[in-house]
Amino acid sequence: MHMGHAVVFLIDLQQRLLIPLDEDASRLDLDDSLAGFAYRTSTVRVQEDNEGRLDVWLPLMNGAERLGVLQLRMDSLDALTLWRCRTLASLLSLVITSKRTSIDSFARRTRTRSMELPTEMVRAFLPPRSIGTGRVISTAVLEPAYELGGDAFDHSFTEDVLHATILDAMGHDLASGLTTSVAMAGSRNARRTGADLAELVTTVDEALNKWLPEQFCTGVFLRLHMPSGALRWSNCGHPTPLVIRRQRLLDKELERASEPPLGLPPRLSAAPRRIHETALEPGDRILLYTDGVVESRDEGGEQFGLERFADHIIRSTAAGENAPEVLRLLIHAILDHGHSQLSDDATILMIEWRPPDP
Repeated sequence: MHMGHAVVFLIDLQQRLLIPLDEDASRLDLDDSLAGFAYRTSTVRVQEDNEGRLDVWLPLMNGAERLGVLQLRMDSLDALTLWRCRTLASLLSLVITSKRTSIDSFARRTRTRSMELPTEMVRAFLPPRSIGTGRVISTAVLEPAYELGGDAFDHSFTEDVLHATILDAMGHDLASGLTTSVAMAGSRNARRTGADLAELVTTVDEALNKWLPEQFCTGVFLRLHMPSGALRWSNCGHPTPLVIRRQRLLDKELERASEPPLGLPPRLSAAPRRIHETALEPGDRILLYTDGVVESRDEGGEQFGLERFADHIIRSTAAGENAPEVLRLLIHAILDHGHSQLSDDATILMIEWRPPDP
């Protein structure tokens, strides 16, 4: 096939470095390399070296999830060879995705330091960072990558519905990680048995109350009907989701009467959970987040804040960044604001609804 020497680079946990599986190759900075540009933009990049040989960089993607890049070194490149290169990248992406849960070498290579036990437990439950179809993309980030407490997210598809969840458990220890894990398992168990949204939230409430009666967490559970844009959600003591519509922040669009956190005893939360409904407009972005996002502080004590949070999304979108890249840049801005020291977990899940033109 004449595709030359190949090296696979995987993205590290915090999406700052591209780490080679070849021990003889060097790590590459994501923001200062052609390989990083291929990853960030999900496009093929070609570079000629001083000897006239070509380095071809191809993004490795599993659907909407960005895994890393493939480097191929060759003497020449034509249309047929490029097609073969793309095919190889697609096959490698499938292999990496199917093997990474059973081959720890992938996890070891993409970690730059040791991970705390509660974080290991929560991350075992997390889905891919990004999922998508032709109508919608859901993408998420969370920090601190190696010292998570009780934050988590979940998203999945069933036929023409997107299901998404964000959770924030009380505390920052093994018990909070366990709380999040039980809530996540309860949600998935209900969803996979066909429960409606109200039944799903009740299942999570009952699971926490039964197995962890001293713990509770906040959360948002939502379902988006992808063909129509009909959005249904339940907010259990969590910050109100935001809507960005036509490059404007609508911070009150999804605000409703507050509800108690998940896991409270029935005597303290006897009223049934309320399910809210609204209709999205094409191009809307929904932002679920935990309070650690806006409460990150700099040396002077100034919070990152809601306006700065939304402004980063709007500016990156206007600059043409894809949804996963928008969140990567945002979480790095939050970390930089707090000099990489967060007082609480910071998790963001963004949903972008772009139905095809009628």
